[in-house]
Amino acid sequence: MSDWLQIIILTLIAGIAMPVGAAVAGIERIRPHWLETEVRHSVIAFGGGALLAAVALVLVPEGMRNLPLLLIVICFASGGIAFMVLDILLAANKTSASQLVAMLSDFVPEALALGATFVISKDTGLLLAGIIALQNVPEGFNAYRELKLSTHYRGAQIVGAFVLMAFLGPIAGLIGYFVLSSYSQLVSGIMLFAAGGILYLIFQDIAPQSKLKKHWSPPLSAVAGFLLGVIGKVIIGA
Repeated sequence: MSDWLQIIILTLIAGIAMPVGAAVAGIERIRPHWLETEVRHSVIAFGGGALLAAVALVLVPEGMRNLPLLLIVICFASGGIAFMVLDILLAANKTSASQLVAMLSDFVPEALALGATFVISKDTGLLLAGIIALQNVPEGFNAYRELKLSTHYRGAQIVGAFVLMAFLGPIAGLIGYFVLSSYSQLVSGIMLFAAGGILYLIFQDIAPQSKLKKHWSPPLSAVAGFLLGVIGKVIIGA
C-alpha cells in the first residue's frame, strides 16, 4: 500500500473518533442524575488532560525542535492571543464552542505532523494516529455536549458535521506529506501556534467546566487523560 493511501486511512480513522465520541454523548440521559453529572464532568476533565498532554508532550517539544527562541515565543504567544480574540467574538455572539475549537486545534496540526513524519518513520506515524484517535473520542464527546447546550442544532446535525470534520484529517495529512515535509520550521510554527491557543482554552473554558464541589473523579480523570499522552509519548520514543 502506498504511503499517501496509508496516511488517508490513518488520519480518517483518527478523525472518525470525533463523531464516535459525539454519538456516545448523544445517548439519552444516564440515571441517576448524579451519575450523569459525574460522568459529564469527568469526560470534560479527561479531554482537558489529553489536550494538555498534546501540548506538553507533542506540540511544544516538536515545535521547539526547529525554531530559534524568538520565533518560539512569537508563534506560541500569537496562538494564545488569537484564540483569546476568537473566544471574545464567540462570547459576543453568545456561542460557546471552546471544546470544538480545542478539538480541531489539536487534530489538524497533529494530522499535519503525522503526514510530515510519515516521510521519515511509518511506525511513528502509525502510533501518532492511534494517539490522535484516543484523544478525539473524549474531545468529540465534550464538543457535542457543549454545542447541544449552546446552539439550536439537533444531535444528528452535530454528529453529521463531525463526520465531515473528520475529512480534515486526510487533507491535513496529505498536505503534511507532500508539501510541509520539506518545511520543518513551518510545521513547528503551526504546532506552537496551536499549542498556545489550546493552553488558553484549557484554562479559560475547559478546566472551569470540569470542576464539581465535593467530587474527586473529574480531577482524577484529568490525570488519566494526561497519562494517556505520556503512554503514547513513551511508545513513540521507544
